[in-house]
Amino acid sequence: MAGRRARVSYAIPMLLASLLAGCGAASAPPEPPKPVLVARADRAVDASSIYAFAGEIRAREETALSFRVPGKLARRLVDTGDRVRAGDVLAELDPRDLGLQADSLQAQLSAAEAQLVRARADHARTAGLARDQLVSRAALDQQKAALQAAIGQVNAIRAQRDAARNQAAYSQLRAPGEGAIAARAAEAGQVVAAGQTIFFFVGDGEPEVAFALPESTVRAFKVGQMVMVEPWMAEGMRLPARIREIAPAADPVTRTYAARALIEPPHTQAVSLGQSARVYIKSEASAALLKLPLAAIQRAPNDGDSAVVWVADPKTGRVRRVPVRIGDFGPDSVPVLAGLAAEDWVVVAGGHLLHDGQQVVAVDRSNRPIKPN
Repeated sequence: MAGRRARVSYAIPMLLASLLAGCGAASAPPEPPKPVLVARADRAVDASSIYAFAGEIRAREETALSFRVPGKLARRLVDTGDRVRAGDVLAELDPRDLGLQADSLQAQLSAAEAQLVRARADHARTAGLARDQLVSRAALDQQKAALQAAIGQVNAIRAQRDAARNQAAYSQLRAPGEGAIAARAAEAGQVVAAGQTIFFFVGDGEPEVAFALPESTVRAFKVGQMVMVEPWMAEGMRLPARIREIAPAADPVTRTYAARALIEPPHTQAVSLGQSARVYIKSEASAALLKLPLAAIQRAPNDGDSAVVWVADPKTGRVRRVPVRIGDFGPDSVPVLAGLAAEDWVVVAGGHLLHDGQQVVAVDRSNRPIKPN
């Protein structure tokens, strides 16, 4: 009995203690709302949306001129810098071999035509005998086949003769249009192959500026967009131009996209071919660009390469994690390309201590609570 009373007397204080602890836990106050510093994303300033690229003044029509047939370069009639007109002879190959080939085929054609005359006469004679049933039907068919073969032979040799004459005409390299010779790549006496460059030709017309767009920003520009061109030798002179083309694929070595902008008249006379220039382009997406302080950007918990921000809702007093797509980091800010609205209140400090749905008190930089709209 004494032992039982001892155990009971020991259990009662323990039970009271547990009851008191349970009451204390039930009456513990909830976690107070955490004050967070919030701000709205700033619009990207104009300076951050203007890109500058190195470029070169080029002609719109740039052609590497070459012969269509091989041979020995007999004469070069123009030099670098010469003005030419459409059809002007620029260089000539030695035409003797090509001429001899054409003459040989002409002789073969004459012989084939003589054979054709004979085949027609034989066919007409055999047809007359067949009508009188003096020769067999097989003999007539044989003469008819011989006539068709003679006709085919004449047509084939005539086509070869015409092709040889064309090749003889190809011994002259002519200018494709109005323009100038930018460079030469062969000299008289040199044996050249078909397609080997002899001259570089630049056509008359509005000059262009050639430049390269990095793959990180190429989607911010499009064909038809206005740009400004500043020649290196005329600092401060900005010439209006319009993007004419953007390559659909990146260069495999530089990973940039080739682009060309056409300089608009009457400013074409202010630049010279081959001149260096700087191209200034304002991104058409700049009006929609937002930027946030670097501290507002957090990494997604399940994907370290993705970015998230914490957006506070003044109406509910809670925060939520929002995935965003960002651009290149700047010295103290980063552009937000997608996922964020301009009216969102973004937590700009202490975001790494928050969790989804947490109760917060959003305050601005003056420590004033944000009021619901």
